[in-house]
Amino acid sequence: MILSGSASQSLAATLADELDEPLASVEYRSFPDGELLASAPGFEDTRAIVIASTVSSDAHLELLQLQDAAAEWGAEEVVTVLPYMGYARQDKTFERGQPISSRAVARAISTGTDRVLTVNPHETAVCDFFDVPAESVDAAGRLADPLPADLTDPVFLSPDEGALDIADTVQKTYGRGVTDYFEKKRLSGTEVEMTPSDTDVSGRDVVVTDDIIATGSTMSEAVSLLQKRDVGRVFVTCVHPMLAQNARTKLANAGVEAVYGTDTIERAVSQVSVAPDIADAL
Repeated sequence: MILSGSASQSLAATLADELDEPLASVEYRSFPDGELLASAPGFEDTRAIVIASTVSSDAHLELLQLQDAAAEWGAEEVVTVLPYMGYARQDKTFERGQPISSRAVARAISTGTDRVLTVNPHETAVCDFFDVPAESVDAAGRLADPLPADLTDPVFLSPDEGALDIADTVQKTYGRGVTDYFEKKRLSGTEVEMTPSDTDVSGRDVVVTDDIIATGSTMSEAVSLLQKRDVGRVFVTCVHPMLAQNARTKLANAGVEAVYGTDTIERAVSQVSVAPDIADAL
């Protein structure tokens, strides 16, 4: 049976249909002292698939509780699916005394599961932090599905060279166009300097791709640079549409035609589901 964290209910339902597996009833409670309780009173199976995007500290706790609830029911196997893995970007230390947060949460999650799947983590190396078999699921190809079929001589751009593989995947799935990337230099934890690519975008439609859009600052700066070069339409796609704070407004003000994301984080822009890719991996 599939057990869902509160932040991943739509994706869990889609995955249940994809796998033709039952979706367990899960209850979420919050106590006056701030403590949470995620329980699974309707679980009846020997195998549990716990699916939860850990978009907050509460979501992390729900995940651990659902793993434990499945074990309490006597599940012989627990598989944990992290559509979005929180803290995955903190995979190294930058100052003495800092934790490797992705390692810390991976170890905690490992205590209650036999296997882990995570969708397009910022660094696939975070899978090595788990104490159980863990693998990355690539769902980037789904980002081509909602794009208009009439893109004009499209250019698929990555905000930096490190995310070029996503742009390549979207371009190949779309079936035409070229790929390129921006040169990005991080000046501080909040400030990034972008340098336009050499690709001529004049009159061409551009699709800017990335794994995650958090605050939207980097992406909106990239789009603003394109607007200065007589670009055609600009579309933004990402696997994980976090879109924190005023990110969506920043992108709109930068001149983005549309934003598309998947349902790893359930937002208004979540136009496609990663359920088929998770189902294949399972």
